[in-house]
Amino acid sequence: QVHLVESGGGLVQAGGSLRLSCAASARMFSRYTMGWFRQAPGKERELVVALSWNGVSTYYKDSVKGRFNISRDNGKNTVYVQMNSLKPEDTAVYYCAASDYGLPEGSYPYWGQGTQVTVSS
Repeated sequence: QVHLVESGGGLVQAGGSLRLSCAASARMFSRYTMGWFRQAPGKERELVVALSWNGVSTYYKDSVKGRFNISRDNGKNTVYVQMNSLKPEDTAVYYCAASDYGLPEGSYPYWGQGTQVTVSS
């Protein structure tokens, strides 16, 4: 079982930056592929960025390429997403998710509670 806690959300103006963190309480955090999803009001949840358990494979949604960067610190059991040049359309609840040795675009059985990101125009 993996317990995930997100932090770092908030209100930012368009063009600004935020860094989201997801702390995992899990043995052998390095075995988990980590993903960040988001869900905007009235829309389906979508995968935004993901990083494989071995750090080799990544996924970036087209609309965030060049603006978002995912990274992990296995020593701190934490995954981050640095979000730059934020746009109002990035406004959503952002969720951290984990998968045992999974593929970045695979399924994720473990989820955090989410953190709100609001980008004002």
